[in-house]
Amino acid sequence: MKINIPESDKKRIVIVGGGFAGLKLALKLAHRQEYQVVLLDKNNYHQFQPLFYQVAMAGLEPSSIVFPLRKAFRKDKEVYIRVTEVKAVHLEKKQLETTVGLCNYDYLVLAFGADTNFFGNERVARLAIPMKSVSEALFLRNRILSDFEKALSTTNYEERQGLMDIVVVGGGPTGVEVSGALAEMKRYVFPKDYPELNTDEIDIYLIQGGDQLLNGMSEESSQKSMEFLSQLGVEVRLNTLVTDFDGEFVHMNDGESIRARKVIWAAGITGNKMEGMPESCLTRGNRIKVNRFSQVEGYDDVFAIGDIAYMEEEAYPHGHPQVAQVAIQQAKTLADNFKNLHRGNTLVPFSYKDLGSMATVGRNRAVVDLPKWKFQGAFAWLVWLLVHLFQILGVKNKVFIFLNWVWNYVTYDQSLRLIIRPRVPKSGEVEVES
Repeated sequence: MKINIPESDKKRIVIVGGGFAGLKLALKLAHRQEYQVVLLDKNNYHQFQPLFYQVAMAGLEPSSIVFPLRKAFRKDKEVYIRVTEVKAVHLEKKQLETTVGLCNYDYLVLAFGADTNFFGNERVARLAIPMKSVSEALFLRNRILSDFEKALSTTNYEERQGLMDIVVVGGGPTGVEVSGALAEMKRYVFPKDYPELNTDEIDIYLIQGGDQLLNGMSEESSQKSMEFLSQLGVEVRLNTLVTDFDGEFVHMNDGESIRARKVIWAAGITGNKMEGMPESCLTRGNRIKVNRFSQVEGYDDVFAIGDIAYMEEEAYPHGHPQVAQVAIQQAKTLADNFKNLHRGNTLVPFSYKDLGSMATVGRNRAVVDLPKWKFQGAFAWLVWLLVHLFQILGVKNKVFIFLNWVWNYVTYDQSLRLIIRPRVPKSGEVEVES
C-alpha cells in the first residue's frame, strides 16, 4: 500500500526528518514551487534541541520549544507532511517503506539526525537518562522531582543521598548547561520547595572523559566554564570515564563509585540507522558519507544533511561538527542546488562558515566564542539568551520563553515544577495526568 499523496508532474523530493536540516530545506523548497515536497517525521512538530535542558529543569513548558510542522506550511500546497516512521529504504526501487505505507521519490534527502551514544554499554543505555527529545527532557524532570518527594520520607542517609545526588556524564555544551542549571536549582529552588531537606546534602557531579570541558571551544571558554561550575558547587571530574551504572551506583574507570539513582547521559551522539543503506556509505559514528554537494557516496539522487551527514572539506578533514548551524547551512545550499538541478545549472559545493559557539552555565554565566572575539560572563549570557530567543520558531513561543526567562530571573524561581506522568487507561490509549 502506498502513502496517500497526490501524483504530480513535478519531481518529488522526500525529506526524512523535521529537525533543523529537514525543516529548513522544506521551508526553502516550499517557496520555489519547482518540486513536490514530502516531509516525513515520527512527530508532528519540530523540536528546538538547545533548550531541552530548560524543560528538564522546569524552566520552560515543552510546548514552548516545539513548533507544529503543519503550521509552517499552511500556505504551501506542494508540501505534504506525513507523521510516520521510516522503516527501510529500497534504493533500487527509489522507494521508502514506512509504517503507513510505501513512498516513492525522485530525490531522497536523509536528515534524520543522531541519537545518544552509549558506546555499547547496554545497561547504561537502559538505566541512564538521555536528552535527545522533549519527551526525554520531561521524563528527567519527573524523575528529579519524584526522587525529591521520596527523599522526604527516607530516613536512611545513604538512601537519601542516592535519591538526591545527580551525575551528569559528558562535558560538552549539554552537560555543562545541565550541571549549571541543576546547581542553580539546588541553590535557589530546592531550599524553598523542600525546607525539610538539607539541600547541602545534594551533590552534583559532572564526569568528563577528556582533559577539558567544552571540547571544540577555546581554552579560555573551557577554563571559564570550569570556574563557573566550581562557583556553583558542581564537582567536575576530568579524564574520568563511566564504566557502568546499575541503577544505584555509578562506577568509574578509576575504581571509584558514586551513589546516585540518576545519571544524565550527554557523552556523545551516534547517527540513526536506516535499513537498506549500504554499509559502504557509512563511516564512524554511523554517519553517512556525502560529497560536497551532499550526495550520498555512489548515488546522484540520494542526499544527506545535518548530523547524519559526514562531509569532508579542507578546513574540516574529519567532517563538520554536529551542530545546528551546519545543518541549517547545508539545507540552504542543498535548496539552491535543487534549483540548479531543475534549471540544468552546475551544482555549488558546500562550504561551512563557522559563526561561533556558545554555552550557558547559569544566571549571568556563559561563554561565547565568535570567529574574531571571545568573551565570558554576564554579557555572554545576554548574547546567548538573544541568539536562542531569535532562533525559536513562532512569535508565541518567543513571547512565552521571554516571559518565563524574565520571571525566573526576577524571582529566582522556576514555576513549572509539575510531575506529569503518562497514564494508560483501560481502553489502552495513553493519557496524561498531573
